[in-house]
Amino acid sequence: MTVTHLTVRPDMLVVAWTDGTTAQFPTIWLRDNCPSGLHPDTHERMLDLLAIDDMPVLHAATLEGDIAVLAYDDGHTSRMPVALLSAHRPGQPAFDVGNVAAKLWRADLGADNIPRHAAAPILNADTPLSAWMQDTATIGLTIVEGLADRTNAGTDLAKRIDFLRATNFGTTFEVINKPDPNNLAYTSVALPLHTDLPNQEVPPGYQFLHCLANEATGGGSLFADGFAMAEDLRQEDPDAFRVLCDVSIPFRFHDGTADIRVHRPVITLGAEGEVIEIRYNAHLAGIFDMPADVMSAYYRAYRAYMAKTRDPKYRLTLKLKAGELVAFDNRRILHGRDSFDPSTGYRHLHGCYVDRGEFFSRLRHLLRKTVSTL
Repeated sequence: MTVTHLTVRPDMLVVAWTDGTTAQFPTIWLRDNCPSGLHPDTHERMLDLLAIDDMPVLHAATLEGDIAVLAYDDGHTSRMPVALLSAHRPGQPAFDVGNVAAKLWRADLGADNIPRHAAAPILNADTPLSAWMQDTATIGLTIVEGLADRTNAGTDLAKRIDFLRATNFGTTFEVINKPDPNNLAYTSVALPLHTDLPNQEVPPGYQFLHCLANEATGGGSLFADGFAMAEDLRQEDPDAFRVLCDVSIPFRFHDGTADIRVHRPVITLGAEGEVIEIRYNAHLAGIFDMPADVMSAYYRAYRAYMAKTRDPKYRLTLKLKAGELVAFDNRRILHGRDSFDPSTGYRHLHGCYVDRGEFFSRLRHLLRKTVSTL
């Protein structure tokens, strides 16, 4: 956007744009964001806000091409790029190329319409990697086909995004039926829809499950969009929705070496009131400890969301094949499985996590190759 006029006020710079709009920039903001206050190499802030007046006085502003030259009474001169002013108008969130809007879905998406991608191109080029990541961020769930028949093939794919998240289960984990399990995933019983590790202060972001073998009878995988269920609850029962946003409950995992617990709500909202996180795992929910006068309303709301996790309206079912990997947002997509009979064949999934921060950092770098941003 091009500037048509700069108007100086002692405590404010008013910028007029070619589209007829104006923006007001307080002088304290202008001084705080002066490029001279950033380290030339790291671009981190170096300015000490307490070393300047709380309301610096601006007395002159001129344009030199695409630079606004701002002169202050204390002798400081700023050279502010017009592009910076345009991108960061007060009250306007800065453009984020990694802000991928979630496309909510229900069972009518159909298992056959889960986006599928081939492993080899993702491993060898950034364009297919970016396409896969965009689908995974948008739908929350994708399948990658054609992985090599080796344990670390799935982690190699995840590492194309960034480093792996370690948990008390390790950096990677094996989903197999085994003796003396410390988690229901390591048994053959059915797993209702859930998110992983809600007992963590920050649950893992994106989960990657590579199917190495799925020969047993049963063992189908279940997926549902937790955001869609939450939004439907918001429309159908706003009181229940609000309770699940406002009231924290205990989540806990403990075994012989770990005791990890937090109090958090089932539904977390973002700054605009949008659903940004689901923590739902009936097996890891602790003993509810809210005040007695809240208890009945909470159970009613909790059961309302639980009922949606059992409703076929939201659920997709598929049986992963050897060489397939399913990737999903663990803080959005609920997953589970049907029980299986280990006497009828071997079932082995190899899993890992990449946190949301690293996922979207990588996606921003990939998208910046084709989208021009500050």
